Amino acid sequence: MDRIKRLFDSKKNEKILSVYFTAGFPKKDSTVDVIKALSDGGVDMIEIGIPFSDPMADGPVIQQSSQKALDNGMTQNLLFEQLKDIRKVTDIPLILMGYINTAMQFGFENLCKKAVEVGIDGFIIPDIPLEEYSSQYKPIVEKYGLKFILLITPETPEERIRKIDSASSGFIYMVSSASTTGAQNSFSEDKQRYFKKIADMNLKNPTLVGFGVSNKATFDAACEHSRGAIIGSAFIRALEEQPTVQDAVKSLISKL
Repeated sequence: MDRIKRLFDSKKNEKILSVYFTAGFPKKDSTVDVIKALSDGGVDMIEIGIPFSDPMADGPVIQQSSQKALDNGMTQNLLFEQLKDIRKVTDIPLILMGYINTAMQFGFENLCKKAVEVGIDGFIIPDIPLEEYSSQYKPIVEKYGLKFILLITPETPEERIRKIDSASSGFIYMVSSASTTGAQNSFSEDKQRYFKKIADMNLKNPTLVGFGVSNKATFDAACEHSRGAIIGSAFIRALEEQPTVQDAVKSLISKL
């Protein structure tokens, strides 16, 4: 079942909301509770972050959540154990987001095999170069029927965007800036022009905007020229500030 395609096909004219959280945060056993609360709260897709000691694409909020998860004792084996019955909890798309170091440590094919067993739909691994993905990893991803989401930034040349579009499956992660993740209050005119430029390219994959989406203004701006947006740091903050996971989800949704 292609849950990601089903999502984009069923919400052609609606704003898709994907939310990132770090597995094992705020507590080691929070993972399933967070997924259930997000799904019950109406989120369309969830990115499950695999904790890593050096998450280079992430800003301080997500970095700290990753370190806390590691301190809590979170591991990849434990994550898959937690997720073994997750498809009894939700039927929305679930994506694993991590880094190549953790994938190599676990074994990339083993990672794909385990992902399929628990019902994961795809991967985001931002530090795999396009050429390396295409030559080494894409055949394995396709063997297991998974999606692989590649990233583009405002600095990515148009020719390379076309190549990324060709190699990607599911959707393209349109990074709003060349910096790390983190919440912003608004998007500049330059970023809006960048979003429109990508929309005008008529790529084969739909796009979602990530990095800096945190409130109604940024969410609406991101959705103007893409199919939706990805929120990470703002939700991690809510998990820190609110007394329960359910309250954190309500707080996030209310801001959108």
